[in-house]
Amino acid sequence: MSRVVVDVMLKPEILDPQGKAVHGAFDRLGFDGVASVRQGKRFEIELTGDAGPEAVAEIERAASTLLSNPVIEDYTLHVETEA
Repeated sequence: MSRVVVDVMLKPEILDPQGKAVHGAFDRLGFDGVASVRQGKRFEIELTGDAGPEAVAEIERAASTLLSNPVIEDYTLHVETEA
């Protein structure tokens, strides 16, 4: 079994109100040294077989059409290997 991880983040030019709220909470709670916060989504997808090129291409297609909104979000995808 393999795992593919897709991380989705708002594009840098898109306002992130949740990230701003978390950043404000850092300040209010006394956490120093935090310049900014951006919030995103993480999807961990367990595959029934190996994460070969075809399987990864299918997840890539899902990431670009189902898991993210390409107008306002970017995503990265990587395969986790078992330790």
